[in-house]
Amino acid sequence: MEELGRNDKVRVLTLSSRGEGAFCAGASFDAMLEIDNEAEAREYFMGFARLILAIKRCPRFVVTRVQGKAVGGGIGLIAASDYVLALDVASCRLTELALGFGPFVIGPAVERKIGLAAFSAASIDTKWRDAAWETNSGLYTEVYETLEDLDQAFNSLAVKLSASSPEATAALKSMLWEGTETWEELLVDRAETSGRLVLSDFTSDAIAALGKC
Repeated sequence: MEELGRNDKVRVLTLSSRGEGAFCAGASFDAMLEIDNEAEAREYFMGFARLILAIKRCPRFVVTRVQGKAVGGGIGLIAASDYVLALDVASCRLTELALGFGPFVIGPAVERKIGLAAFSAASIDTKWRDAAWETNSGLYTEVYETLEDLDQAFNSLAVKLSASSPEATAALKSMLWEGTETWEELLVDRAETSGRLVLSDFTSDAIAALGKC
C-alpha cells in the first residue's frame, strides 16, 4: 500500500499491482500444499482475514486500482476497498469451491459489496466474470478502456481525497461500514472452516491437477 497526502493529518491509502495481466492471483497453491495441520491452516487463512479487518478499521479510505485479472483472495481485497477503479479487461473469478474449501474468509466482504445473489452465483459456478458484470454488481466503481485513463483517474482521486477532512473521512467510513461489527469473530470462524477444508484430499488432488495443466 502507498500512502499519499499533503500533510501528516490528511492522507488516503492507495492499493495497486504492478505488471500486466493480473492484479492478484489469490492464495499460493505451493503454500497450501505445505500446510499439514489445522493450526497452520487456520493461521494461513487468518492472513486474508487480518488484511480485510485492517482495511475495515482504517479511518482513511482505501482506493484500489485493478489493472488485470483477480482470483479468490484478490477479489476479497477488492471488495474490502472503499473505492475501486479498474481496466475494462479486469475480470474476476471465485475459484475456492472448485478447490474444495469455498470463499469463506472473503465472503463477508464480497457479499457486503455485491449482494447475496451475485455472491452466491459467483461462488457456486466459479465462472470468470467480466468487468461489465463486476461494475453492474458493484465490485468496481469505475472502469476505463486504457491504462493511461485508469492511472490518471486513480491518481486524481487519490490527490483529491488526500485533501479531505480527516475527521469527516473517518466518520463517513465508519458509517459506510456499519453492520460489520461482528467481523472480528466471524472471520476467525471462517478461517477455521477454510483451514479444516483445505487439508482434505479433495483440495490436495484439485491443486495437484492444476499443476499438471
